[in-house]
Amino acid sequence: MAKLYNTKYYHRDLSWLRFNHRVLQEAADNRNPLYERIKFLAIFSSNLDEFFRVRVSDIRQIKHLDKPLRKKLITKPNKVLREIRKQVDIQQEEFGRIFNEQIIPELKMNDIYLINDKEFSPSQKEIVKSYYRENLADELKVDRIRVPTKNPVFIENEALYLVGFISEDEFILVQVPKSVPRFFCFPKQNGKYHITFIDDIIKYMLKQKSEIGAKVSFHEIKKSRDAELYIEDEFSGNLKTKVEEALRRRETGQATRFLVDESMPKKQQQVLMKALDVSDADIIQGARYHNFRDFFKFPNPTNKDLKIEPLEPLPHPVLANCENIMEELDKKDQLLHFPYQSFEPLIRFIEQAAEDPEVTKLKITIYRAAEESRLNDAIARAAKNGKQVVVFIEVKARFDEVNNLKWGEIFKEQGAKVIYSFPAIKVHSKIFYVEKETDKKIRKYAYIGTGNFNEDTAKIYTDFGLFTSNKEIADDIDKVFGVLEGTIILPRPENLLIAPFTLRETFTARVKQEIRNAQSGKDAFIIAKMNSLEDEKMIDLLYEASKAGVNIKLIVRGICCLIPGVEGQSENIEIISIIDRFLEHGRVFIFGNDGDPLYFIGSADWMKRNLNHRIEVVTPVLDENIKTKLRQIIDIQLKDNSKARILDDSQANEYRSNNKTPLRSQYAIYDHFREELNSWR
Repeated sequence: MAKLYNTKYYHRDLSWLRFNHRVLQEAADNRNPLYERIKFLAIFSSNLDEFFRVRVSDIRQIKHLDKPLRKKLITKPNKVLREIRKQVDIQQEEFGRIFNEQIIPELKMNDIYLINDKEFSPSQKEIVKSYYRENLADELKVDRIRVPTKNPVFIENEALYLVGFISEDEFILVQVPKSVPRFFCFPKQNGKYHITFIDDIIKYMLKQKSEIGAKVSFHEIKKSRDAELYIEDEFSGNLKTKVEEALRRRETGQATRFLVDESMPKKQQQVLMKALDVSDADIIQGARYHNFRDFFKFPNPTNKDLKIEPLEPLPHPVLANCENIMEELDKKDQLLHFPYQSFEPLIRFIEQAAEDPEVTKLKITIYRAAEESRLNDAIARAAKNGKQVVVFIEVKARFDEVNNLKWGEIFKEQGAKVIYSFPAIKVHSKIFYVEKETDKKIRKYAYIGTGNFNEDTAKIYTDFGLFTSNKEIADDIDKVFGVLEGTIILPRPENLLIAPFTLRETFTARVKQEIRNAQSGKDAFIIAKMNSLEDEKMIDLLYEASKAGVNIKLIVRGICCLIPGVEGQSENIEIISIIDRFLEHGRVFIFGNDGDPLYFIGSADWMKRNLNHRIEVVTPVLDENIKTKLRQIIDIQLKDNSKARILDDSQANEYRSNNKTPLRSQYAIYDHFREELNSWR
């Protein structure tokens, strides 16, 4: 593939597309069960929808800036948009090949047939008519539109529509209902299971109408709109109110993509563009069906096990069965690793704090909350029980704004102090603080995580969470809440790395120390695992370290703008990316420190936004056993030769392979924790 970068940095959005290509690879990987591969097609589609709504929208906004300012932000946005479109077209073609040449034939091997409206048997047609009358007829609004139109025709954001041209200047527009499951299963017939999209049921029934007729061809369209709220830099007014107002605007924002069935005649596409107010730049040619994210719920009518085998979260060897978690934390720090280990100890800790009469304070940051949440219920109960509860809610967490606002109201109703987002900065840290008074002595507890306080995502995101009763770290966490509550301006932490205050400078100092160690002939290394690496200052620093002889190994799931393996620049840097059944989400940073390695975990990636424009918390790991555990887990991932891709100078996403015994790190880590648990019993 063509190189997508200058001599020093990949373009971040093109690198993101290479990440989504890795997702697509999982859909093509026949080592995955059939329905797991279908799920990865859904993930790819959902990711791409968000990419157009957010990143493509951002690039288009840059086009409207004054040229001098635009040059500072990005070079030639039109060129970037053309390259994005080129890469998306290539991936869409690959998507189609995977679906049609791999998924459909394998479904048939399992007696599952995905049929369209032209393939209905006579008996199926009768079933379709009955289903339509009972479930769809009242849900459909059939609009007949003549062009040219007086005003642009409005269609809902991300909604599916069917378009059928009756004549050159008149077409039928029908929205596919969201209230009905996307797929319909016919009764088993001759040992076969037939499934159809409700789109095809609607097409078939519309053609039965005399005013439309059987000769009309229907094609799918979808319009994606700008998803940004454009409130990041506002410094006045009620931010919660502004978010609520902006959410309403999101559904009517400008187009960022107009997806059409590529079989629709070009002349009809041109007519639609004028009627719906979209441009050539918006058009993306797609397949017969859109919204493949609906394949998350693709039915399996057979009794065959076509999904990935479950890996139930394991109980934590110490915290699972202890009566009082705080008493265990008084003895030593504890590490949780989701989803290999259960989220239950985190919930139980909050529940125990809510009921413990000696607990006086509970403070927590919430970035993405689960819709139904025992943890959140416990927070509300703590407030109701008269404890001093402070909840900071980030209402700018994209696509979770509504749910976060809902929980904010629940907490307030129970008596908690709720603080909503700050203008111009996001609070991305995942922390809580608990204070307990026993015999007039104050004990403090803290938790620092790499992922959200969310029971749902904890089942699929790999994250670390550190429980501690270390007074210095707990005091630092309390200082972070002091910043959030407005009682202090600068936190001045003793141990924690806090963005935008001390995190960048501390990481910079650690890398520079490794450089000095290497220059002095000492063993020097950096191992870092993160979601994304984009910050140019950190990349330049890693290049400097590589040139000094520091051995650098990186595990980067998503965006990676650093170019490894370039002579005289980055020959001592190796990068892998792991995509598998769980979403890699943890952030771990290890520095050699002349034989006494330093370990850190927390919420921040090495991106400019995390280091400069978000409140992030990264903690040093002080417990020697936990350091050992982290290194064991990272070493397993570094040895992955099954699901690790090599991120080289072309980001071609080649699977790493060698002559060693196959090692699939996520399964190896699960086995590691299972063996550890058995040794405790």
